[in-house]
Amino acid sequence: MLSPDEYVSHDAVALAAMVQRREVTPSELLASAWSRMEAMNPAINAVCWPDRDVGERAAAIADIHAPFAGVPFLLKDGGASAEGLRLTFGSRSAMSYFPAADGELTKRYRRAGLVIFGRTTAPEYGINVTCEGPLYAGPTKNPWDLRRSAGGSSSGAAAAVAAGIVPMAHGSDGGGSLRIPASCCGLFTLKVTRARMPHGPGASESWSGMATSNVITRSVRDSAAALDATHGPDLGAPYVAPAPATTFMQAIAMPPRALRIGLLTAAPSGATVHPDCVYAAEDAARLCESLGHIVEPVTSHEIDFARMASVMRALVCANTANEMKAMSAMFDRPLSPTEFEAATWSAHDLGMGMSATDYLSSLHAMHRIGRKIAALVDQFDLLLTPTLAEPPAMLGRFVMDCDYVTHRTNTLAYAPFTPLANVSGQPAMSVPLHWNEDNLPIGVQFIAPYGDEAMLLALAAQLESARPWAARRPDLQDQRRRDSVPATASIGRK
Repeated sequence: MLSPDEYVSHDAVALAAMVQRREVTPSELLASAWSRMEAMNPAINAVCWPDRDVGERAAAIADIHAPFAGVPFLLKDGGASAEGLRLTFGSRSAMSYFPAADGELTKRYRRAGLVIFGRTTAPEYGINVTCEGPLYAGPTKNPWDLRRSAGGSSSGAAAAVAAGIVPMAHGSDGGGSLRIPASCCGLFTLKVTRARMPHGPGASESWSGMATSNVITRSVRDSAAALDATHGPDLGAPYVAPAPATTFMQAIAMPPRALRIGLLTAAPSGATVHPDCVYAAEDAARLCESLGHIVEPVTSHEIDFARMASVMRALVCANTANEMKAMSAMFDRPLSPTEFEAATWSAHDLGMGMSATDYLSSLHAMHRIGRKIAALVDQFDLLLTPTLAEPPAMLGRFVMDCDYVTHRTNTLAYAPFTPLANVSGQPAMSVPLHWNEDNLPIGVQFIAPYGDEAMLLALAAQLESARPWAARRPDLQDQRRRDSVPATASIGRK
């Protein structure tokens, strides 16, 4: 077993290399991750359903020649079915659900050598930008400031990586759910092109094509290697993303050509953008210029944000209602409003009240708006924006105790930039290049043309080399002393 400092100082690629050289075993890495979890999780409440037995069995059969040989790994509690590992979608209604088989994405994670040993917290049905519901006996806290949210909906994934429990973790993104927590927690992530990742066999797409899975990481190369190991359609996929010209690890090996980058710092919604977030994007633009890229301001666009928000709400509500209906059928019982948070049940009711023509009208409108977004990006090589309109939110601000429309209106003011790439299906990344005067991470977002994750990753590697961020880590012990924040443990052992 590695010392705590040794374990947290390596990314996933480096840990796998140690296993491949027989310097450490998968079981020893799992022991390091478990020890780190027991030390960190009581403060941040990021890991919800750890299972040491599941992890030990995975470690015993991990392929030590695979790209992530023996690396400990966590799945979000909102997708990626894994045999025998509880999956609740953040809801009290699904506490008894243990999938009988792995989904295709989980199979690919296992083939890559990853050792899955638990799940990370997520808001109910993924419809919040924070995780503060009743299921996990307390909110998921930001390791950089325990009074603040870790973001969402891949809340626990980001908090667990930032706290050093695992070097990378699975998450998903339907409106910013990877990029929001990555920005809040000072991490890197890539929301991939629509249909880049497998959804089967249980689904053909997620959130009408707006949502996709990937990982949150500390290093760019971990993201590139993970995408190499997992991307591509599964059997029977209804549509597929364009095949990349090279591997993603090859894409980060060389700096990108000189790029034209459009800079958009005004929220397309008209919401006020915090000066720290504007500064982060402008500072990233200056860094890009110093690396030989050309940055031009975006002075106008044709995005009807109000219509986009309305369409997204309709599609999310329809999908939420359908998922809850499927859960009710699987459990062979009706679901009760008392099992859900108010915003979730409101989304269910709105979805159940939609007609088939309402749904199709919203889907077609999303695609029309997506073309407008794609046209904006197409004026440049990449579009640069703040990831969020504000620094990480204080806990309690976005609790789901109201109707869904009100709740979504509030969260879109906080995250008006990230949904653009979900509606258009284009790849987008959040890069941790700035920390404000309060030592809070402020991410910046780059959006690329459809199918061009390679360009994003090449730029990310160049930015990482120019301004490394991996050594910046939160000090939880210092925060406990400074803020006297009580711990909220929720490690649910079997």
